[in-house]
Amino acid sequence: MHQQASHFRTNMALALPVMAGQIGHILTGVADSVMVGQLGTVPLAAVSFANSFLVIPLLAGIGIAYGLTPLVAKAHGQGKVAKTGRLLKNALWVNGLVGVLFSLVVFLMEPLAEALHQPRDVINTARGYIGVVGFSIVPFMLFMGYKQFVEGRGDTVTAMRISLIGNGLNVLLNYLLIYGWWGFPEMGMTGAGVATALSRVFMFVAIAWVVHRGPKYAVPMRAFREDRPKRKHSLAILRLGVPSALQYIFEAGAFAAAAFMMGSMGVLPLASHQIAINLASISYMAASGFGATATIRVGHFVGQSDWHTLQHAMVNLFLITLGFMALAGMVFYFGRFALPALYTVDQNTLSLAAELMLIAAFFQLSDGVQVTALGALRGLGDVHVPTLVTFIVYFVITLPAAYYFGLVLNGGAKAVWVALAVGLTLSAVFLTFRFFHRLARHQAEGIGK
Repeated sequence: MHQQASHFRTNMALALPVMAGQIGHILTGVADSVMVGQLGTVPLAAVSFANSFLVIPLLAGIGIAYGLTPLVAKAHGQGKVAKTGRLLKNALWVNGLVGVLFSLVVFLMEPLAEALHQPRDVINTARGYIGVVGFSIVPFMLFMGYKQFVEGRGDTVTAMRISLIGNGLNVLLNYLLIYGWWGFPEMGMTGAGVATALSRVFMFVAIAWVVHRGPKYAVPMRAFREDRPKRKHSLAILRLGVPSALQYIFEAGAFAAAAFMMGSMGVLPLASHQIAINLASISYMAASGFGATATIRVGHFVGQSDWHTLQHAMVNLFLITLGFMALAGMVFYFGRFALPALYTVDQNTLSLAAELMLIAAFFQLSDGVQVTALGALRGLGDVHVPTLVTFIVYFVITLPAAYYFGLVLNGGAKAVWVALAVGLTLSAVFLTFRFFHRLARHQAEGIGK
């Protein structure tokens, strides 16, 4: 009992700051949707459309950045402090190049929207927002390099504080630039994009200043300055980061494809989907804090070759995840009418959004477990089979089912969301089994001892 209490305290000490920071990130999207939603149903649908484009390169970039965390965590667990600074230098080069590449991808994606028969007024409204936020992927990726470095070393508070300040700045700038307060230009939806870009630049500059000036990072920063980027470190980051990026792409791609299906049904289903997915993404990003904690703790214990303690720590973390997501499900269930009302006053949109929120309430447990399992597997360095699992679950099973039941059989938005819920559940079951199977094998073979 004492050991479980100790694991609970450690897990929560790591997870809570990450969760706060992650929720802060997603709340910028929520703030954009809520504030832009006051301009009308078409702008709200345009936010959904724009985020469907932006979320894939953004999450892919996050996945690549996550390749640094287990490497830093393992080196930190082994006491190789200087090596963590060398890894950071390589990560910044990798992240910077990836950020530029993904920004270019965003600018080239607009013809795809027309090919998918999205409403013309929605495309026109979203164009400026997409361009500005697409550019901001570069400073965001550089911020993520520093963020994963400090978190891999067990410092989850620094990135949280900077993220929260940056997100507060984003909300303030939203008010100034969307509505034209205090003499600022009234830019509408494009103003929300400018606010997001400026807040991301601030977060990158702030965390870089803290890491390079902070005394607790003096040893790794000395190695950072003295060493040149090494091909082997960059490849090691990419070997973990690219499969992690693909995992995010497959899951985010399924939800983005769902948004396109909604768009083909009309503005009302698309706006309702945006509300429900916006709210569901809050609990998902909070749960990703447990996934990040799993990566950090597994990486530390792998570095120490302590498989027994690792098992106890992870069982404790999975139980915490289940408890948190059960609470989130209850909030969604009882708040399925009140929460969507924050976005719009249109009764038809509110009614459909409430039905989608009911489905979201029931897939919370699966959503939390699968993201924690992915983080734990990443800490073990096991990324290839989980990537294959996510591809099969979302692209071979979920999307065909969503299209068939939602569009072919005219099941509508609810049928699409039921298919997504089934996909999340399958992912949670397979990935959790995979992690504990791999862990049992490590324990039996005594790998690393």
